[in-house]
Amino acid sequence: MGILAWIVLGAIAGFLANMIVGGREGVIGTILLGIVGAVVGGWLAGALLGLKDPTGINVQSIVISVIGAIIVLFVFRAVVGRRRTV
Repeated sequence: MGILAWIVLGAIAGFLANMIVGGREGVIGTILLGIVGAVVGGWLAGALLGLKDPTGINVQSIVISVIGAIIVLFVFRAVVGRRRTV
């Protein structure tokens, strides 16, 4: 998948994940969250479910990327939250 498609997919996935979970990461943070979520979601879908990696901007890729972005968001908040309290 091209870099522009990853950015668009990341923006969509990050936006949807922020809408589901809630967040204040900003535009760049949302896009980065979505891109990392797409990678994590694609890896998990391939490893656990035997699905192919996200291949473009379609419903399956968006769903996998949003699930990955939600996972990344929870992990990110757990790490940042723990770091702030110490």
